[in-house]
Amino acid sequence: MKFAALILPALFFLLFLYALIRRVKLYDCFTDGVKEAVPLILSIFPYLAAILMLSELFERSGLSDMLTGFLAPAFRAVGIPPEIGKLVLMKPFSGSGSTALLSEILEKYGADSYLARCACACYGSSETVFYISAVYFAGAKKRRAAPVLIALFAGFSGSVAACLLCRVM
Repeated sequence: MKFAALILPALFFLLFLYALIRRVKLYDCFTDGVKEAVPLILSIFPYLAAILMLSELFERSGLSDMLTGFLAPAFRAVGIPPEIGKLVLMKPFSGSGSTALLSEILEKYGADSYLARCACACYGSSETVFYISAVYFAGAKKRRAAPVLIALFAGFSGSVAACLLCRVM
């Protein structure tokens, strides 16, 4: 067994041992933490539900295909192959949807192809911006568009840079 696989269990054991030495009532602390989590989950749920429904609607309505086709020349101009344009558009909305698209690309073009390498690099260089924003803004008092726009720009810039690096390497 690898050493790294033992780090997390060892950390839990040491924390448990420390709590026993300090005579902390572990079960009571655990249940208190769970009680605090329930209101948090209830406050986040509407935002997550909205994002999940919108991402599914984006895909099933055909808007994703239309937008991918429309943006293909722009993607090509900045170095993103049109074949992975749908992945670049889906990633900010849905992690599982973009994982499915990545699997399709790997299956269709082969794992060692330029398109597959580029798709993997784009997948890894961006984040599910709207999902994370929904979780963050559920607890924030001020909701501003600037952080979302900056994150979208950073994700797109990462995809452009990833495709450039895949082309060079």
